[in-house]
Amino acid sequence: MSVEEAESLLRRSVEIACEAREIYYDKSTKGSWDYIESGNISRRPVLVAASVGSYGAYLADGSEYSGKYGDAVSLETLKDFHRRRLQVLLKSGADLIAFETIPNKLEAKAYAQLLEEEGINIPAWFSFNSKDGINVVSGDSILECASIADSCKQVVAVGINCTPPRFIHGLVLSIRKATSKPIVIYPNSGETYNAELKQWTKSSGVVDEDFVSYINKWREAGASLFGGCCRTTPNTIRAIGSVLSKNP
Repeated sequence: MSVEEAESLLRRSVEIACEAREIYYDKSTKGSWDYIESGNISRRPVLVAASVGSYGAYLADGSEYSGKYGDAVSLETLKDFHRRRLQVLLKSGADLIAFETIPNKLEAKAYAQLLEEEGINIPAWFSFNSKDGINVVSGDSILECASIADSCKQVVAVGINCTPPRFIHGLVLSIRKATSKPIVIYPNSGETYNAELKQWTKSSGVVDEDFVSYINKWREAGASLFGGCCRTTPNTIRAIGSVLSKNP
């Protein structure tokens, strides 16, 4: 694709999400959780986040799940790679920017510096991934990574995504030590991505239960925003919404 075609698709992705939000609003009925009994209609704000994935995803070799970019990839390399996409998404109509599946401390630093350098005036969240429940996938400390997000004034939430559900509780507790900002959690299904086969495979060892049953435990640990990442489905999101509506 040409640069113009790619940038058009970035903008279109946000437009589709905004259109889905309008459809949701149109279908909402009095008595749903977006309305109140006062004579006036009150909408719970539905925000659209534009996704910025990691440099590793662009490499298409699974390195977003290892964070190993090699010595040739510097802070400036990452800033130059992400800068134009960020500029396009800032003008897309999104309410916030979601920096997702961040696999190492270096990329978190690159994002934080870009937010400062570009004079970003819309909020962002930083979401990391882990394969051991202690560090991010590169082996960098989750405490150090969360501290980078905490120190960036444009970042309004910090969290974990595309990580097996069994690791989430401990990671939430660790992140809470580094920041008082809201914690966002959206795990994957617990499966493992095979970069050679380019497909998800069942993990050996511990098998994750349906993680919707963990939501209240994660909320008690300090998380406040919930969703699902790879291999989760609309039914997963529906079930999360049901749990949260029963325990507001």
